[in-house]
Amino acid sequence: MKSNFHLSFLWIVSMLIVGKSLSAQISDIRVHDPVVIKHDDTYHLFCTGRGIGHFTSKDLDNWASAEPIFSEKPSWTDEVVPDFRNHIWAPDVIHHNGQYYVYYSVSAFAKNTSAIGVVTNKTLDPEDADFKWVDHGIVIQSHPNRDLWNAIDPNIIFDEEGTAWMSFGSFWDGLKLVKLAPSLTKIAEPQEWYTVARRKRSFELADKDPGDAALEAPFIFKKDNWYYLFLSWDLCCRGENSTYKVVVGRSRDVEGPYFDEDGKNLFHGGGSLVIRGNKNWYGAGHCSVYNFEEKDYLFFHAYDASDKGISKLKIKEIYWTSDGWPKVRPLD
Repeated sequence: MKSNFHLSFLWIVSMLIVGKSLSAQISDIRVHDPVVIKHDDTYHLFCTGRGIGHFTSKDLDNWASAEPIFSEKPSWTDEVVPDFRNHIWAPDVIHHNGQYYVYYSVSAFAKNTSAIGVVTNKTLDPEDADFKWVDHGIVIQSHPNRDLWNAIDPNIIFDEEGTAWMSFGSFWDGLKLVKLAPSLTKIAEPQEWYTVARRKRSFELADKDPGDAALEAPFIFKKDNWYYLFLSWDLCCRGENSTYKVVVGRSRDVEGPYFDEDGKNLFHGGGSLVIRGNKNWYGAGHCSVYNFEEKDYLFFHAYDASDKGISKLKIKEIYWTSDGWPKVRPLD
């Protein structure tokens, strides 16, 4: 669940400052919810922001701001969130069958008045004659007092048969997994859903209340015949009060069940710690995981204690234990 910090004056001003710069070191890139893909020799990072934030890099260290995907809000968004202001959350990006797909979240703070949309492009090179973003609208939508889940934070994974699945969710009754149609723009029929992770939620809370089961931002990464489900626990977007951390579980099957290092099912609140905040970084979370140039990387954001708790990009190389669990070095 995203907080008012996303909409705070300080955060907006900081994004504008970065947007005006020609380039910046990784320590200066101010982002929430980063996802990355490589097109030719260029890395493209998409993140929460006006029209979906966008940065590029040749080396994962020096980054330049780029044009957002949407110069104006998608036409359908006011139907989901009245007076939507084009502040789009938590994208995911994939390349499939010659097209780039960017999934994105539209939501109202502290409500599951939410939807996940998708936009496509044949190329990420703005100089290419085929460069054009085409929006396909809503893939899935959640409604208060109907759904005990929240349609934000999408991530796409393909199983062994090449079938696409979307994991998503925030708070309420946990993180969901749903099968997508071959078009990748809608849910497959008949619909097939799973709950892949959840935490204990107080029974007395009303359905429209996000609740106290603080988890969100699933990301599934396939390695060595295992599906690894990374997710974020606790609270983001609160500056010095952020308590975000990343945990993980794994399964042989994409639909789960996922278990942590101690054998606890993520459906029952399990999760092995990958990274957390410290005195220098108040919280660390909303990760994505990739293999680039034969190395595995964890991308995430963390809140800089030396810079007013502003959220910044962090990248950690993943190393793996002998029994196949992902580890990263702590934040400096």
